[in-house]
Amino acid sequence: MKLERLFLGAYVANCYVVWDEANQEAMIIDPGAGASEILKWLAEQGLKVKLIVLTHRHPDHIGAVKELKDATGAELAIHADDAPRPRGDRPPSLSPSFGGQPLPTPDRLLKDDDTIKVGSVRLKVIHTPGHTQGGICLLLDGILLSGDTLFNGSVGRSDMPGGNGQQLIDAIMTKLMTLPDDTLVLPGHGPETTIGAERENNPFLRG
Repeated sequence: MKLERLFLGAYVANCYVVWDEANQEAMIIDPGAGASEILKWLAEQGLKVKLIVLTHRHPDHIGAVKELKDATGAELAIHADDAPRPRGDRPPSLSPSFGGQPLPTPDRLLKDDDTIKVGSVRLKVIHTPGHTQGGICLLLDGILLSGDTLFNGSVGRSDMPGGNGQQLIDAIMTKLMTLPDDTLVLPGHGPETTIGAERENNPFLRG
């Protein structure tokens, strides 16, 4: 298994690519912008994108989805609570200040404890609502892709429609702080951290 982080867009969101070295099948997580840049990089690596996964539906994490899906034929997966409504309505987790962007119809609606995979790579879905109602983290071999749930020294904002601060903290404490201290945390923005470092130092997690 290999993992690469790409820094994309005006909000400098972290996009992650995970792939199986044996067959070069890849998964893209949160492609927020720069579709042409991502496609060029994928071609240079010789990767075949099979799946696009969104940790939540805010536009700084989905901006390149349609172009990537059209170019690669990859399936799109998102938690059911952040999926587009049947009539194309924006879910309440999208802030009007972000100007909600269109999202293709998902091929798979995720739920807590699902397993998603490409090749031999397996990721566990952890539903962590609070930043958005459909926010998720992804756990892979001692690595947590935390989206906008947990950051280095901070947590996701909860002041946008669909956000809930207490729900977010509860999810972090019951589902993430139970992971081993050496679990590497790769967030949706900013530098990496570990569960142990956040347990010890994150001011938002002190009761």
